[in-house]
Parts: sequence; structure tokens; C-alpha cells
Amino acid sequence: MIHYRTAVMETSREPLDIAVALTCSGLFGTYVVYEHPGGWYVAGGIAAEVVVTADSVRCIRQGNTTEEPWYGDPLGAVQQFLATLPIADWTAYGWAAFELAHAVAEMPVDSGVLLHLVVPETEVLLDGGRALLRSTHSGTLSAVETVVAHAEALADTARPTVQVNLDAGADTYRGAVASVVADIRAGALQKAVLSRVVPVDGDLDFPATYAAGRRANTPARSFLLRMGDLQCLGFSPETVVEVDASGRVASQPLAGTRALTGDVGTNRRLREDLLADPKELHEHAISVKVAVDELTGPCEPDTVMVEEYMSVKERGSVQHLASRVVGRIPQGAGPWDAFAAVFPAVTASGVPKRPAYEAIRRYESGPRGPYAGTVLRVTQDGSMDAALVLRSVYAQKGLTWLQAGAGIVEQSRPERELEETKEKLRCVARTLVARGDGSLEPVRLAATADERSHH
Repeated sequence: MIHYRTAVMETSREPLDIAVALTCSGLFGTYVVYEHPGGWYVAGGIAAEVVVTADSVRCIRQGNTTEEPWYGDPLGAVQQFLATLPIADWTAYGWAAFELAHAVAEMPVDSGVLLHLVVPETEVLLDGGRALLRSTHSGTLSAVETVVAHAEALADTARPTVQVNLDAGADTYRGAVASVVADIRAGALQKAVLSRVVPVDGDLDFPATYAAGRRANTPARSFLLRMGDLQCLGFSPETVVEVDASGRVASQPLAGTRALTGDVGTNRRLREDLLADPKELHEHAISVKVAVDELTGPCEPDTVMVEEYMSVKERGSVQHLASRVVGRIPQGAGPWDAFAAVFPAVTASGVPKRPAYEAIRRYESGPRGPYAGTVLRVTQDGSMDAALVLRSVYAQKGLTWLQAGAGIVEQSRPERELEETKEKLRCVARTLVARGDGSLEPVRLAATADERSHH
């Protein structure tokens, strides 16, 4: 059995600055930063790993790799892997692609990674002036202590920014919205969240962009990760599912959007318009109903309720209608039961979900991958926190892009839905930092934690 060594440090430095410093330290080739109401988590290196693709489940632990095809539902193999880990008090971090939903629904699955989780070699919790450190490697623990002690606030000096064309593909998107509206009027479905991709030209400094973006946004969760060939950062407006160790489950559907401007009066007018718009109210109501129906499956009878209904949450450059649905899973059930019931979020897929998947596949340019999937943290004691991957930046295989969508219902107008995507894109487009001299991107060291864990 592998055990973590631990340390506690007092610090007056901002958690954001420490988290970014750790990602740029060169200690970790693989890392996840996950901001949660309970604190900021930084996970680095790999003690164990599981990767689900369209064809197989690959598991790595204690230097041994196994790869087997999966049948039916791949989440069963993931749960089995986690349940048998020889690591005391483990926590897993990672991401799930939107197309994992196709696998769970037994639909044809595109190639690519569907789920990637790592149990880190090193984990840091930054909480209220304390840094709680633990690592399976004593040398790394010492190195992390040094980084935490000397982390500096990022300089506010001007850095080169990257501009993007928020109208890229606008005509194609308007046409796709019109097609989905026609499908809805023909009775094929009630709602589909249709997204569009906006390319980013130029090489981004992901840690610096994350730091700049976090200061400009007010997310429910935020994250920065580098796993495999994927880099991603984001400022999630909502959670897909939250499960605590006692079995309490919550989901936070957001649907209905207006811009946030620099003017208080304009924001108030837009908020009143949002709360009075029949299209937005309808879109939100059906999303909440689906969330209730989905949680009714894994939860105990009569425990599912709408705890909060149609409040307004401010999230960076936009404001949303927000509700919160809660329930309790029975004793003996686990967080993956709740996850499977609600993933992907109805607010990023549609109603009913399967026809929405088909519409998304038909009208979008390619697989979504991490967009509208989740970044998640799951623990051995049965808790899970899964953030919806929206308001994010992605880089993979030499390409960098933004992506945003809008919920299409029968009353939707293509021009308004296009404008909504631009309102959402501005959450991240306004703070893209280019790589250059003094870049914060990590320097690759001769022996990162990832390499040590595999040898």
C-alpha cells in the first residue's frame, strides 16, 4: 500500500499565485488546478492513471499497464480500477469528454479520449492562509514546499494579448440554428444546445491566461490542466454534479443568458429583460425539470427537490438564470451513479438528450471533446465535484480554440443565439495571454514527477 507523506505550511500568498507557480515550476508534466469552494487544489504527477477511449480502458498503477476493451458502460471499469487502487486516501482528478455520454447511451462513439483520470503523486490544498501538502515522493514534497514559500504574485505589467475573431463561422452557425428550430417544430426534440468553434491564432501562455482570466471572472469553479496532449483552462459557470461523503447530491442547471456590461443600469435592464423573456424562462424551466427527473433515478424517493429556483448568477461577462436541484443517494450507492444519471449537463446538451446528441452531431463541425464535458475531482470517501467545461480555452494537436453554445428552442432566433455565443466567448477572449519572453509556461525538467512515477 502506498502512503502519502504530508506537510503543513502557513502562507500569506494568494492561492491563485501559488497554484500558477506550481504549474510553472517544472516539477510536473501532468497537472490539474481545481478551484472549489473548499479551497484550491493542485494535483501534480501521476501515481496511478486510467484512460478510457472509444475502444479500451487503459490502467496504469505501480509501473504496470493493462489495457482491455470495454463493453456496455465503461464507467464500471473505471470504478473497479479506483476501488482496487493500492493507494491510501487517494483522490483522482481529470476530465471527461462530452462524447462519454454517447458511450453511456450505447451510441456510436467517435475516436479519441472519453475519460482521463490521474491519482496524483503530489496534491496541495490551498485554504485560508494554509497550504496542506502531501506527496508519495519525499523529494517532490520538499521541492513543493520551496515553491510555495517563494511563490510571487504575477506582475501586472502589460503582456502581449491574443485577439480572436468572435464572428468566425457566424453564417454557418445561423444556418445551423435555423435547422435545429425546424427540427424542434417538426417534433424531433424540445431543445438542443448548439455550439461553434472559434480558432485562436498564436501560441498561448496557459498559466498566465488562467491567472488573468480568473481575475476577470466570477466562476462557480475554475480549472487549469495539462494531461496527455490536452491543455485546458476554464471558468465554469455551474457544476454538473456534486456529491459529498454523506451521499448528498446537487446539480446546478443554468439556462437563460444576458450580457454583463460595465454599466449598472444596463445590467439591471438586461436582468429584468432576462427574467421576463418567455423563451429564456421556457428554456430554463425544461432544464430544471430534466435535472429533477435525472436525479430521481439514483436518489432515494422523496429526497429530490428544487432547493433554489431561477435566481440570477453573474458569471464574468454574462448573467444567467440559475437553479439548484438536490437529493440523496441511498447507502451503498456511489458518486458515479449520480454522475451517470446527469452527465452530460442538460444545459449543455438538450431535451430529450439522445435526440439532442444526434442534432449536435449533425450540425456541429466535429466531436466536442472536453467542451461541455467535465473537469472533476473524486475521492476515496465517495465525494465528487464535477464542473461543467464551459467558458474555456483548449489546445491539442497544434490547434488552440474557444467554443461556446446557446440553447435552441422553438422560439429561438439565429441572430440572438449567435450574439449569446459571443457574450459567453468574451468571458475568456478578453484575457488571452500570448507566449513570449518571460512566459509562465513550465520548463521541462530532466526528471519530472510523471517520469519518476512510471519508472
